[in-house]
Amino acid sequence: MKNNINEVLPKKTSILNAAVIVAALGYFVDIYDLLLFGIVRSDSLKDLGITGDAIRTEGEFLISMQMFGMLFGGILWGILGDKKGRISVLFGSILIYSIANIANGMVTTVDGYAFWRLLAGIGLAGELGAGITLVTESLPKEKRGYGTMIVASIGVSGAVAAYLVYEFFQDWRLCYYAGGVLGILLLFLRVSIHESGMFKEAVKSEEKKGNFLALFTNRERFFKYLQCILIGIPLWFLVGVLITFSPEFAKTLGVQQAETIVAGKAIAFCYSGLVVGDIASGLLSQWLKSRKKVMYLFLVFNLIMVFVYLHSFGITADNFYWLCFGMGCSVGYWVLFVTIAAEQFGTNIRATVTTTAPNFVRGSLPLIILIYSLLRDKFFDGNILNAAMVVGTILSVLALLALWKLKETFNSDLNYLEKNN
Repeated sequence: MKNNINEVLPKKTSILNAAVIVAALGYFVDIYDLLLFGIVRSDSLKDLGITGDAIRTEGEFLISMQMFGMLFGGILWGILGDKKGRISVLFGSILIYSIANIANGMVTTVDGYAFWRLLAGIGLAGELGAGITLVTESLPKEKRGYGTMIVASIGVSGAVAAYLVYEFFQDWRLCYYAGGVLGILLLFLRVSIHESGMFKEAVKSEEKKGNFLALFTNRERFFKYLQCILIGIPLWFLVGVLITFSPEFAKTLGVQQAETIVAGKAIAFCYSGLVVGDIASGLLSQWLKSRKKVMYLFLVFNLIMVFVYLHSFGITADNFYWLCFGMGCSVGYWVLFVTIAAEQFGTNIRATVTTTAPNFVRGSLPLIILIYSLLRDKFFDGNILNAAMVVGTILSVLALLALWKLKETFNSDLNYLEKNN
């Protein structure tokens, strides 16, 4: 299954090298755009003439279109990352979603909104995977956990920035324009980074690069890939459903002054917690020299917080927001999830895996929403709390089982190739 290649020591061993800094800033802009829709969802749809329950249904449709784009983009950029290089993906992806961001600020119909969210999703899909792959290959194994922690913790703070920008401008169109301009400015910084030594060595090999189908032609490799995806899905259920639709959950829970709860602020609190969680999980994994042990802790913590959230009847609006912060802390294992995915596979398909796995997690949201909606409407007579609890529990159990089967990768050497059998 594996084909060893000559060891390639990273030339730059500083944690804050150019690859880490540029990947972190790129992920910051990526998350800004990815979460911006959830922040401006209600106001933007109202501005387009949507009212009442249609705001929720059209919002579900638009976020699903964005995630479909990320599914397709994940495969596209992952393959290109292994065939053409990690740097080419970092340039191409940010260019596409910067253009889509600016176009989003010009839409006048829901259909137009959907098209540009789809295109934005395609662009957004390449940023994290290519960045994490480059960082893991550019740092020695004893430091790469710190590098990915920096990328993730700085990156997810982009959601907080999106909320603050919206609070400042109070105009959803200007928020999209700002995201597009940030992306274009970041393109100029990327001229300072170079491909990793591991990728340059892999190019010389005769093994196929970016062979997406190779993930499905070998039973062991396929299940390892599936397990990498499953451990990340609980996070996106929490963000994509429980936090994005927090105003609806607040009303059902009888939160005091529930009408004042806005999704943008809930997202900002959640992602502030996610920054804390990412730093904590990254540091813990380095101290314990284990990815899996810390992942177990956070997956259980996540399930507990989902239970608390869905049973927080009658709390104050302020406490509800702080609860969203705690929810964010509980899914601070995102940095570990993407690091584990990068460390599980060889150099010739590493970008494919590291790019597609997070996007399949994000892209699972339409299916999660479909199952959640079916349970809510057909089995629980419109009760969103029971439906969310069932979905959250199932996803957490699947994630724990998947993690149990994965190998520990903390001290794994990454300088090898996968045989395309």
